[in-house]
Amino acid sequence: MLAERVNGAVRRVPVWLIYMVGLLPAPWFLYLGLTGGLGVEPIKALEHELGLFALQLLIAGLCVTPLRRFAGVNLIRFRRAIGVLAFTYVALHLLVWLVLDVQTPARIWADIVKRPYITIGMIGFLLMLPLALTSNNLSVRRLGPKWRQLHKLTYIAVLLGAVHFVMLSKGFQIEPLLYLVAIVMLLAMRLPFGMIASRMSRA
Repeated sequence: MLAERVNGAVRRVPVWLIYMVGLLPAPWFLYLGLTGGLGVEPIKALEHELGLFALQLLIAGLCVTPLRRFAGVNLIRFRRAIGVLAFTYVALHLLVWLVLDVQTPARIWADIVKRPYITIGMIGFLLMLPLALTSNNLSVRRLGPKWRQLHKLTYIAVLLGAVHFVMLSKGFQIEPLLYLVAIVMLLAMRLPFGMIASRMSRA
């Protein structure tokens, strides 16, 4: 079967390679920004590229469970690495906004309070903080079953990330909406089938 072949090939891929490959876009985006490859507003473009890649990684993490459940492809051993990489890019996205865009410390809190899309993005980042801090073997052992419950915050964080993307887009743009729809669908796949059937029958 195709799934068995894929799983056999995946087992030969070391997790550290995922980290290495996943980190490559960061210096590439920085290089483009420094050499004019990101257009006339390189800081805004750099923010966008880092944030978009973070959202794509979060979506990739959400795909792991449906792939195993519906296609038999098991990528579970890479899910933690994908999550850590996603947080890294969210942090870089935030860092560029703080250091290169806002610059003035007094403006930071004002922007967080006054701009709803920034408020939502910041909440998503704060939800990801405990996930990043506990993404290690020691935390998994100490927290036990609570670790899985804690890491369900990912679902809220990725949904907030998609809403953040939609809200910061100027005018009607289809791309952010497609990301939001994809995330909602992936989250819906995690609902018990009985619950989905029950809700469909009531509609």
